[in-house]
This record gives sequence, structure tokens and C-alpha cells, in this order.
Amino acid sequence: MLDVEVIVASNRGPVSFVFDKQNKPVLSSSGGGLAGTLKKLLLGKGASWVACAMGEADSQASRSGLAAAEAGEGIDLTMVDMDPSTYHMAYDTVANATLWFLHHHMMDLSRVPRFGLRWMEAWEGYRQYNQVFADELAQLAGDGAVVLVQDYHLSLLPGLLATIRPDLKVVHFFHTPFASPEFFQVLPDEVAREIIASMAAAKSCGFHSGKWVDSYLRSCMETASIQPSSFVSSLGVDVESLRADAQSEKCTEEKSWIENIADGRKLIVRTDRMEPSKNILRGMWAFDELLSGHPEWAEKVIFLALTYPSRQNLQEYLAYASEVETTTDYLNDKWSTRSWSPIVLDTSDDYYRSLAALSLYDVLMVNPVRDGLNLVAKEGPIINERHGSLLLSREAGTFSELEPAVTEINPYDIGATSAGLHDTLVLGEAERATRASQLAKLASLRTPEDWLDDQLSQALSSR
Repeated sequence: MLDVEVIVASNRGPVSFVFDKQNKPVLSSSGGGLAGTLKKLLLGKGASWVACAMGEADSQASRSGLAAAEAGEGIDLTMVDMDPSTYHMAYDTVANATLWFLHHHMMDLSRVPRFGLRWMEAWEGYRQYNQVFADELAQLAGDGAVVLVQDYHLSLLPGLLATIRPDLKVVHFFHTPFASPEFFQVLPDEVAREIIASMAAAKSCGFHSGKWVDSYLRSCMETASIQPSSFVSSLGVDVESLRADAQSEKCTEEKSWIENIADGRKLIVRTDRMEPSKNILRGMWAFDELLSGHPEWAEKVIFLALTYPSRQNLQEYLAYASEVETTTDYLNDKWSTRSWSPIVLDTSDDYYRSLAALSLYDVLMVNPVRDGLNLVAKEGPIINERHGSLLLSREAGTFSELEPAVTEINPYDIGATSAGLHDTLVLGEAERATRASQLAKLASLRTPEDWLDDQLSQALSSR
């Protein structure tokens, strides 16, 4: 049990629901990501959790008590109902279509955003979304409770709580990068100032990497001339649980599938959400350059790209997924022989297939243009069975932790990425083993508990 009252606030909760054929809410199979990690950490701890009902199935499950029953032992779950229009404006238009792209430095500034009347109406929806959370937390929390606010969807929540419940100990943790001032100040001035002031109202704001803390503090200074409290706390891997899953029967079956595809060839692997920041397209074009510049790799290497769907209600994501599929077809048409198709693209969301791929890679490509952490870069080295190498973007949050044992790449440089692929593929076995061992140790240094403890320490500090 926790020594203090702890409440987590996040957009998505520890469980979600869908309707079955009888139109009754049933537990969804999804349970990964931030919510899945936090759920494991809080089981049996007596914590509370406030999340948004993501749809009517969630709402019905919450009203019937099913959501609370399925949340897990020791987790008191509240799923707040949100007006669908408010949720759309807050989640789709502001949080994901604007803030996410700005924080990842991926906004096409020659075309978007357009901060007109419709966007400002959506901003009011974002405010209301945060207010609903604030009102719920204000009623639920006891005197001096700790509130751990998660991610950019709730950027206004610390400020709102500071006004209506100043006794609460609020820590805000960002799982994305934070925009540099040049991008953050694209926002309307009053919006930028409101976000900074609200985040600064927390006791502290945390990020997975010092690089993102620096961006946050520079944006605070240039936007509002303040330097609020901040901290770095990289999320670690549950090594024991991960290795158990990698040794499971389901994972063993998927390993057989992958080994059959590879057929003794070298295996380049990536496993990501299908989203623009993951830089899947440049990874494919770098592979194309590898085959062009080093024809000796023809028929001797397979590129396995596991890319599961994400945010399919956003046009930018759908267009990116379509381009990935088109590029895969083009490159396979260009390079395939009777006995070899160089790229295998799998867009199913299969956890055990991803673990199998991470177990068997010779080279793991993690080349995001900008990423808050990227846990795959830690998980792969921990369970890999082949002394595989890690090709890692310097813009991944985890780069600073793993740098001594990785092959660094500039994610925008296709030529450098291609050279990195070749260099890692030709490494001698002794050097591969040495680097893989060092990488596994670095990736295992922190645990998920360390990350949660850091947030609690910040909340309970005397400042």
C-alpha cells in the first residue's frame, strides 16, 4: 500500500471497453502503453485513477460498476463522461492535431496550423475537457492528496487544481518531447502563456530525457519569463515480466513464423505505431540505399516492419499509413526475386509477434524524428537472442541512456542511416556480443518502479 493518497489522472484509463454482439460492454483486449504500465505499478497499492470514458461502451461499463471491477485489485477507477463534441475538440483538434505535432516538431508550418475561429472554439473544448477532470479530482481527493497528471492532453489541469484545490500535491509528467520555443510560440500568444502558467503551477513537471526538460524550460523562459521546477525520470523496463512473455508459448510460435520468413537471412527489424514521428518511410528508403550501394546484401537480408495502427481518425495518420504501404510495394517490386521479397510489412497489432521480432533481430532500427522515450529501444536489447545491434536516432529520448552501445544516426539523413545499417550488419561476432551485453545492461538500469517513485518524491518534496 502507498503511504499517501495517490490519484492518477490520464486521458486513457487502465481498462477500456467495446460492445459485444449483444450490445453489452465487454473488456477490450488493448492494455499496453502508458495506461498498461501504470496499471501494473498500481495494482494492490490502493491508488485512485481518474480517466475519460472513451466512448459509450466505457460509459456504460462505468455506470454499471464493470469498469471499477475490471480495473484491478487496489485501483479505484473513475471514468468521467465527456460530451462527445467537447472530447473531439479537445482530443482530436487541440491535443493530437496541434499540440502533438508541435511538440514533435512535425507541423507543416507553410500550411498549418490555422488559428481561426474554429480552432479557438476547439481550444474552449480543450479547456472544458481539463475542467471536467479538475472538478472530478476536486471532489474525489482528500486533503493533501498526491495527483499524478499524465501527458499533454491535460496541460491545463495543474493550473486549474491550483486554483480550486491548492492543498493538492500535483506533479505533471510529459511522455512526449516538449516543443522548443521556436515551435511552441507558433501557438496563439494567450494559449501559449496559459499552457506554460498551468504546467508551472504543478510542484514539478517531468520528462523522460534531459533534452526535453531543456526545451520545456527554454519555452517557459521565452513565453512567460519563468523557470518552474522540472525533473528527468526515464521509464524503465519490467525485465522479469518482459523476459517471461518472450519465453511464452505464444511468443515461441511467432518466432517460428519469423524464422520461416527470414530463412537464414540477416534480419533488420522495426516495431512501431504507424505514425509520422516514427520515421518509417525514411527507414525504408535507407534500406533501399543499402541494397543500391551494397548489392552483396541482395537476397541475404530481410527487413521486417511491424507497424500497428494508431489514431486512425486523423487524416495525417491515414495518409502516412497509405504511403508506407505504397512504398513497401514499390520497393518490393524493385528488388524482389523469385525467392526473395526484401520487405515484410505487418500492420497487425500483435504483442507476441513484436516480442518475437525483438528476440531475433540482427539489427533493430529505431529512427524516430523526435520521441519522448521509445521503450522499444530498451526492450529489444534485453530479450534479443542474437547479439543484435541497435541503430538509434539521436532524437529518441532514450538515446542519452544507451548512447555508449548504439550506432547513432541522424534520423533525417537517409544516407547515414543506410551506412549505419551496413556497418552494423558487418560487425564481427565478438564486437556484436560485447556491445549487445553492454546495451542490455544499460537498458536494464531503471525499472518502472523507479519512474513512479521519482514522481512521488517530487510530489512530497518540501519545496
